[in-house]
Amino acid sequence: MDKVEKKRIEASFGRHVNAGQVRYLKSGHLDVIETCRSGVHFVDPVSRRALIDGFTSAGCFNVGRRNPLVLQALEAALDELDMGNDELLSPAKIALADRLTQLTPGDLNRVIFAAGGGDAIDCAIKLARGATGRSGIASTVKAYHGHTGLALSANGKKHYRWFCEPLDPAFTFVPFNDLDAMRAVVTEDTAAVILEPVQGEAGIFVGSSDYLQGLRRLCDEKEALLIFDEIQTGWGRTGKMFACEHAGVVPDVMTLAKSMGGGLFPNAAVLYRDIGLLSDFVDENPDFHASCGGGSDLACRVSLGVIDFIMEEGGCENAARMGARLKSAIEGLAQENPGLIKEVRGIGLMIGLEYVHEFMGPMMSDALAKRSVFAAYSGNARQVMRFMVPITITDVEMDALIAAISGALADMKRLLPFALPAARIPGVLPLLNNERFQTWLFGLLRKLEKEPAGEKMAGKGNAS
Repeated sequence: MDKVEKKRIEASFGRHVNAGQVRYLKSGHLDVIETCRSGVHFVDPVSRRALIDGFTSAGCFNVGRRNPLVLQALEAALDELDMGNDELLSPAKIALADRLTQLTPGDLNRVIFAAGGGDAIDCAIKLARGATGRSGIASTVKAYHGHTGLALSANGKKHYRWFCEPLDPAFTFVPFNDLDAMRAVVTEDTAAVILEPVQGEAGIFVGSSDYLQGLRRLCDEKEALLIFDEIQTGWGRTGKMFACEHAGVVPDVMTLAKSMGGGLFPNAAVLYRDIGLLSDFVDENPDFHASCGGGSDLACRVSLGVIDFIMEEGGCENAARMGARLKSAIEGLAQENPGLIKEVRGIGLMIGLEYVHEFMGPMMSDALAKRSVFAAYSGNARQVMRFMVPITITDVEMDALIAAISGALADMKRLLPFALPAARIPGVLPLLNNERFQTWLFGLLRKLEKEPAGEKMAGKGNAS
């Protein structure tokens, strides 16, 4: 593909899909077209660079791009199946439900399938309200749970909510990791507490064991349900199959999606405890939630392939080991750059690197892209770069990633003598932190700079 063909694609995408998205991606050197997708890499066909996928679409590609074992599972399913009728009994559904209930902790042994993350969250909240007869939902500040109806109401940042308001008024938001704040809002009218064990979009904040265990006790006390959103944190991402296992806490309801489909065929599920309150409600109201696409026969066979791969190839163990390597390396870089890096957070291969100013997130995304790493800053905290590489990453690939991060920090540091003094001028810092201004500024700089020649691939030779 040459530049002329790429511009044609961008123009068509802007005309028919979203012109603002094209401008936004171009401004941060993220306007790549994914080809030759394999393992931790994909290739930009114009520059011929193989980029390390440092974002994995927020965890959709935990087991890598086009994982061969998962691809075989899909191909085998296609030889004999289609999606199937969501209302009928299915051996594929039964097989996956059985595996899920074996994997999940405690007595999470009832399953409702869903089409995606937002659909699963909607289902979980409907289940909590229907089973308890209560309406209140307690969520957390900067929480991210999706963009569908009830899921959007559970999001804890105005950025995602303002254009759809008024939303459901029965949602309350308190700071994450603050048990006292949660205790103050959970009452006899609360149906459920919902949260991510590790907040992703908020900037990678790990729920402490004391906090998660305290929430379990609080919900038991108030007879409210505890919902864990493991859509980003599940499937080995944090070094265990599910993040709640680190704290030894079993929620009443758990939502799963993203990498459950192996990056090949979307699937999602709601797991819930086999207790009378929940199972009786579902048995008496079997049609309270329906999903034509969720739990399809093809998707279930793919999800079984994902589970087989993680279990057989030691995916959780590799995520824990590689995550420790990456976090240690970034912590070392933080010590070398105290005026640049504020904090490093995370668990397993879910790492957040927070800079001292918000505008540095897009700058670092740009710098990483030039060094063949595709990474994204947090939607709810633009000053935090998220590193969520596939849990299949090897030592050699991790070496390349760490070298790229170190080089990108050095590149960005050279720009700060210009940016930091400007940020001290009254009114300039809010402007630099403004998303629209950043898109305009980086877009302008992108037009002025020359296309780098002979770019090298990260951890590979040039694409053929």
